[in-house]
Amino acid sequence: MNTLKKIMWGLAVLILLGTAAVIRFLPDTVPMHMDFEGNIDRWGSKYENLIFPVVIFGLALFMHLFIRHFEKVAAKAKEEKVQKEALSNAKVLGIIGIATMVAEGIVQGCMLYADYVSSPMDQKITGIDLGKAACILMGVFFLVLGNYMPKTRKNGIVGLRVSWSMYNDVTWSKSNRFGGILIMIEGVVAILAGLLFPNSFAAVMVTLGFGCFVTIASVLYAHRVYANEIRADEIRAEEKRAEKTQAEKTHTEKEMEGEK
Repeated sequence: MNTLKKIMWGLAVLILLGTAAVIRFLPDTVPMHMDFEGNIDRWGSKYENLIFPVVIFGLALFMHLFIRHFEKVAAKAKEEKVQKEALSNAKVLGIIGIATMVAEGIVQGCMLYADYVSSPMDQKITGIDLGKAACILMGVFFLVLGNYMPKTRKNGIVGLRVSWSMYNDVTWSKSNRFGGILIMIEGVVAILAGLLFPNSFAAVMVTLGFGCFVTIASVLYAHRVYANEIRADEIRAEEKRAEKTQAEKTHTEKEMEGEK
């Protein structure tokens, strides 16, 4: 787990140092915001590019704290099952943290490149469509996230966390397996949208729209699994009551025969 954390922090530091190095070669005024068509609607100081790496550092800190939480749970666990589940969640968070750093590092690189090739005379961002690039990177991130979601164990930090999915281990496993598959499909959709659509507005809208579908479908499936599990628990409880009643009846009959 320490290796995953070191890689995650190494990437965060690399993004910050890389940005600081590249800023020296940028013009003093660079594009800071643009609309979905790529039209620049705000210019700012090149040093504003340091804000995103600082945010990335903050995100790395949150991921680190969450990983440490599961490591502490594993260290204090008295049952082997609990220990394995906590370590599994910590590993998944570490991998997701690394994937996040890589994706955000590439986004930062794209923004710095756009700043470098743009001039104050430009009305549009030149060199790269940041919206489409973001869709492609988010798609890759979703592929990683969806692949590791089924490997998580019931917890309140990572995975599909709704009351229905957290009812028991069965509802968690089935809900996160289904949600993971949908998120991977979302990743493919986002990548294709970024590659095939003519502008970033269409790519982003398709990505967000399908993301809403994935969220709703995952929650509805979790409810369906939960309802099935509730029915199964009721059937098992009824069977146990029937067995208990039958056992009491048999015991009573034997006592009556003994008295005769």
